[in-house]
Amino acid sequence: MKNNHYTNNLLNQTMKISLTILFIACSAAFRLTASTPTYQLSSHILDIDKGSPAANVLISLSQQTDNQWILIDEKTTDANGRIKDFLPENGRDHKGIYKLTYHTAPYFAAQGKESFYPFIEVVFEIKDDQHYHVPITLSAYGYSTYRGN
Repeated sequence: MKNNHYTNNLLNQTMKISLTILFIACSAAFRLTASTPTYQLSSHILDIDKGSPAANVLISLSQQTDNQWILIDEKTTDANGRIKDFLPENGRDHKGIYKLTYHTAPYFAAQGKESFYPFIEVVFEIKDDQHYHVPITLSAYGYSTYRGN
């Protein structure tokens, strides 16, 4: 009888510890998820000559204000040719006219190639709070863009 009581006590303690650990893990995961920032604008460059992403390309983001372009941010594409974090979704209204400037001349120069376009400007309008993805396909003598998702 004494042994049975000891076993039940041990099981109860183990259960309490397990539940405590589970609660702490779930709380930490929730905080990570809840605090992960989101962004309204992203871009991607695919080099169609190479058939691969264009890494290390500087992209400038500007917004039109009173018929002038105001530089908001500049970032460099990652190894996958992407920038995922333009315009933080922090409750601010980002409606307006924007321009992404893709600084392509240094990208092609690093490969020993000449390029017809030293930079590419893509102007677009954000009209709501949806996510906007503005990719380009790129070669030394041409490019294309569209609204992705």
